[in-house]
Amino acid sequence: MRDTVRVHVPGVRMIAHRGLSGIEKENTCAAFVAAGNRSYYGVETDIHRTSDGRFIVFHDDNLQRIAGVDLTVEETDFDTLRAVRMADRDGIPRHDLVLPSLEEYISVCRTYGKQSILELKNPFAPEDLDRILALIRGLGWLEHTVFISFDLENLLHIRRRLPGQRAQYLVSEFEEGLIGLLRENQLDLDIHHAAIDAAQIRACHDAGIEVNVWTVDSPEDAQRLCAWGVDYITSNILEASASL
Repeated sequence: MRDTVRVHVPGVRMIAHRGLSGIEKENTCAAFVAAGNRSYYGVETDIHRTSDGRFIVFHDDNLQRIAGVDLTVEETDFDTLRAVRMADRDGIPRHDLVLPSLEEYISVCRTYGKQSILELKNPFAPEDLDRILALIRGLGWLEHTVFISFDLENLLHIRRRLPGQRAQYLVSEFEEGLIGLLRENQLDLDIHHAAIDAAQIRACHDAGIEVNVWTVDSPEDAQRLCAWGVDYITSNILEASASL
């Protein structure tokens, strides 16, 4: 039976990457519930806009890798995507493994009291971002949602609409001028764990910027990053030890 790997990371808030994807199929309600039943601070996922204007949970642009079906998410309607059934991590087909709606993801986070760490995949039109904000607000979970994106314009639109909304800019490298950009736009940082060091983390904190690192699956890496002072660790399988 699979279980999480416990790690001693005092003071760090742990985030389940694509749900508890080290145990259940990534970005499914099963993965979200598995994270909900454990000590995670937040549950991370990814959303796309479907061709008919709905919002669906999936990481890739195409279903081939995860579901074995050649469908491009943003060029396909919600019902067609929803009809796809997936196999679990052992290759066993399961009727319950479908692509969740945004509403279902938020509902699981709300039921289990977990923060929603919501990645906006690809550029979204401003009106679609407004609909996402309205939908989550209507579910009573906007104050418990952190928006993350590699697309800066997605986050800047949210910042214009909601100056106090928590948001993290996703990056793969710590480039020159990054701290100034984050500070100017009141954004926190979500960075690949191998692309940041202790001095850069201190510089972020000195500028009032929180640091989330992805995707950390080695206990040794997690403990080193904890010692350096990161605020969040996003992982497929690591969970904070019960001694916290």
